[in-house]
Amino acid sequence: MDLTYGPELEAFRNEVRAFIASHRHKVPPAQSVASRHTPETLAWQALLLQHGYAARTIPKQYGGFGAASDPLKTRIIAEEFAEAGVPPALAGIGISMLVPTLLEKGNEEQRQRWIARTLRGDVEWCQGYSEPNAGSDLASLQTRAVVDGDHFVINGQKIWTSRARYADMMFCLVRTEPDKPKHLGISYLLISMKTPGIEVRPLKTMTGRAEFNEVFFTDVRVPVTQIVGSRGEGWAVANATLKHERGMLGDPNASRRRLTMLAKLMQEEAVDGHRPIDEPVLRDRLMQLEGRLLAMQFTGMRNETAAAKKESPGLAGMIMKLQGCELNHQLSTLAIDALGELGVLYDDSPYLRAHGSWQSSSMFELGLIIGGGTAQIQKNIIAERGLDMPREPKVVSD
Repeated sequence: MDLTYGPELEAFRNEVRAFIASHRHKVPPAQSVASRHTPETLAWQALLLQHGYAARTIPKQYGGFGAASDPLKTRIIAEEFAEAGVPPALAGIGISMLVPTLLEKGNEEQRQRWIARTLRGDVEWCQGYSEPNAGSDLASLQTRAVVDGDHFVINGQKIWTSRARYADMMFCLVRTEPDKPKHLGISYLLISMKTPGIEVRPLKTMTGRAEFNEVFFTDVRVPVTQIVGSRGEGWAVANATLKHERGMLGDPNASRRRLTMLAKLMQEEAVDGHRPIDEPVLRDRLMQLEGRLLAMQFTGMRNETAAAKKESPGLAGMIMKLQGCELNHQLSTLAIDALGELGVLYDDSPYLRAHGSWQSSSMFELGLIIGGGTAQIQKNIIAERGLDMPREPKVVSD
């Protein structure tokens, strides 16, 4: 892959800069992640969709821009939006995880019904995977669904369900064939969160907010047509979603935005009369993190190239998730250290910087090292499948 920028790509960069200059007055105010999208945010998303800065490679018939995949143009868009401090396109559970899953595994009716509405932000999603006794060993899930006429009837519980309080829909794993091996009896269903029998209970985290939720199902009836893929083959669909979740959590474009904000903070803030950027130890930490980010960006472009060629990137996706989540946490930690005594403030102090986002992100990102596959499980898979190292020995019970 040629990573040099020629005249065509430099012209594209100028197009992106001109768009930002012409439309930055339409940028929506920052909003809490624990809320539904505001009208201003949805209007910004619609503008980005129109100009190809959102859903760039999603086919037009499903509400995307329909451009060919080009990792370098993707890189340029991310760089320019980050440098300008302008929010990029919406991402998250529905757009980043479900949409590519439906493109890969869904039927045409499901693509037509859900993708465009999800890209616009009209429909928000949550993910029903983890259960109290099925986290890292997700295939052990016990939420059951039995067929009654034209419906599945669901009973069980999910936990750590992000945005369940605000979501319109959930994509959910349920056990439909309890007599089959655990990986073979699972189905992947699309469920309206307004369905009778669904109860959502918020779970407050160490950020002080209810970032996650428990979801309980009691005789919840879902049309049998709301299954993605075939009955009992949901594990394959779930793994497609997990692949895209890892890509979202380890997205180097998001990390680039954070690094740009951090560098600006270290140049503009003053602690004891000195800029943090002038402190050798802090400056060296920033440089080390930028070096890691550059490596992630090139790996990300390699993954995008593989996807464009319909090839598997192999374990590179897991490596990106592992490294990306740890890098994001370390970026926030450096910001807190650079702020000195102001870095320990929280909640409503008048001396907070960036509305306390660095402190909140530091705690939330620590949790993401576990979410989407714990770092320990990711390392085991990379070691055993990628490096051909011996499998971890199983504990033999007496």
